[in-house]
Amino acid sequence: MSDQIKFIVDNLNKEPFRKNYNLITFDSLEPMQLLQVLSDVLAEIDPKQVVDIREEMPEQTAKRMLSLLGILKYKPPGNATDMSNFRQGLVIGSKPVIYPVLHWLLQRTNELKKRAYLARFLIKLEVPSEFLQDETVADTNKQYEDLMEAFKALHKECEQLKTSGFSTAEIRRDISAMEEEKDQLIKRVERLKKRVETVQNHQRMLKIARQLRVEKEREEFLAQQKQEQKNQLFHAVQRLQRIQNQLKSMRHAAADAKPESLMKRLEEEIKFNSYMVTEKFPKELENKKKELHFLQKVVSEPAMGHSDLLELESKINEINTQISQLIEKKMMRNEPIEGKLSLYRQQASIISRKKEVKAEELQEAKEKLANLEREVSAKTNQTREFDGTEVLKGDEFKRYVSKLRSKSTVFKKKHQIIAEFKAEFGLLQRTEELLKQRHENIQHQLQTIEEKKGISGYSYTQEELERVSALKSEVDEVKGRTLDDMSEMVKRLNSLVSEKKSALAPVIKELRQLRQKCQELTQECDEKKSQYDSCAAGLESNRSKLEQEVRGLREECLQDESRYHYTNCMIKNLEVQLRRATDEMKAYVSSDQQEKRKAIREQYTKNIAEQENLGKKLREKQKAVRESHGPNMKQVKMWRDFEQLME
Repeated sequence: MSDQIKFIVDNLNKEPFRKNYNLITFDSLEPMQLLQVLSDVLAEIDPKQVVDIREEMPEQTAKRMLSLLGILKYKPPGNATDMSNFRQGLVIGSKPVIYPVLHWLLQRTNELKKRAYLARFLIKLEVPSEFLQDETVADTNKQYEDLMEAFKALHKECEQLKTSGFSTAEIRRDISAMEEEKDQLIKRVERLKKRVETVQNHQRMLKIARQLRVEKEREEFLAQQKQEQKNQLFHAVQRLQRIQNQLKSMRHAAADAKPESLMKRLEEEIKFNSYMVTEKFPKELENKKKELHFLQKVVSEPAMGHSDLLELESKINEINTQISQLIEKKMMRNEPIEGKLSLYRQQASIISRKKEVKAEELQEAKEKLANLEREVSAKTNQTREFDGTEVLKGDEFKRYVSKLRSKSTVFKKKHQIIAEFKAEFGLLQRTEELLKQRHENIQHQLQTIEEKKGISGYSYTQEELERVSALKSEVDEVKGRTLDDMSEMVKRLNSLVSEKKSALAPVIKELRQLRQKCQELTQECDEKKSQYDSCAAGLESNRSKLEQEVRGLREECLQDESRYHYTNCMIKNLEVQLRRATDEMKAYVSSDQQEKRKAIREQYTKNIAEQENLGKKLREKQKAVRESHGPNMKQVKMWRDFEQLME
């Protein structure tokens, strides 16, 4: 308690309160003074609370403070039954009640200021439903709600801008720098204009420069448009490849398929799609709607502090304990019928879960298959682009694999030989390093001996002379060899040219005949190709007609199936309604009073009678309150006058 009072006194002595209290003077405050201190703290949080409590009735003071504390989400210590004691202590200015309130308020003043500011605009006025029947009132209420939502969005944006790191001083500096830069640019433009005016035909040159700039901008726009069209072309080519792959797969499936297998496959697809549409997707949609509603509810609520989170956690723990107690009670009952039903329910839930899992696995497998087909088509296109060959299939692929295996064995042997060579190379490299080190040591020793004898550099010059003489002899030998080689090469080339001319003479004659034959064959090929194109066009038109017929039959099948399911659902609904009506008639006509009481009509008549009796009692009570209202108000006024006299 002493730490609490010390914290309160320290904060009250600071800005903006500046009370100049110490522990003794604060503890010796009268109840009215303590209430005034609490009112000043609340006024700092909400400026509307600036009131002198000596000019205010105690009930009004308590009501004002309680309403603001409720908006600020202050939770008094203790249970809900202690709420009356808290109100009474707040009215009389009790220290055990006011000290915790002051401590809580001074701990989080900035947060509570924000909450009080938001409460001014976000606490919704509840309009009774009978007033909302009026169109003007309903429109005004809707405008009020729209303005509230707009305020939420603007406040959120304002908070994000505050926390984003931008400051007004930096923005002002940027604006001033931009203005200075603008002035400099204007001056520079004026100087350039004056300089250009002295040049001949400056207007024409300016016009040409303007046209150049416009054309450059147009060139950039056209380049961007070209890039977009390239992207669209690429997407169109990919789409065409996908459609061609689908067409190939459909042709392959239709080539060796029977009507029975096609119908069976269509039935399986229809069952799977109907399950997805009627069971899986509605559940997922309902879950998403619930999640969206929950998230909207969370977003619409005001910001929560640490105390609110702790309170929610305590509530969650209480509800979890209640749930566990209810489960234990249910298990203690151990009813056999419920046990059997629970077994069936468990089995049904397990089966439905398995069904959902299998449906998800099937959907994932279909998506995976489609992705793999797309990858295969992309890889085949890449291979065609690289070397123009088709992807190997069947026996060719097996032969290719066996060839690869034989090559892999050869590769392993060569790899082993390379590894041996590498090891030997490492040993030789190491010996070379050792020999180099020994050579360097000997050279160092030789240099020291030469320095001692006074003939330093003798060995180096001798080596250089020997090396230069060896290089000269090698160059002379190479020159002699190259001249001999060149003369021999010229003779050899002349003889080769004459041999090739004599060998190619009959081949050229054959080539002329083959060229004539090639022209004839190309003409025949063009004729055959035109015949093939016309035949392919006719077959393509027949295929498109058949595809349209199949599509129409599929749509009819889907419509009939949906109509069948709809009629089944309507029949079930009508059966349930008929069963309820027959049960109601049996219960109403039955002579047994117990069953008669179970009838819905009897229950509603009983409820109507109870409500009428309750309405009569409330009207009598209202009449008594109206009659006693005047004397009671006079008595309250007399008590207030008496209390003022006593004060």
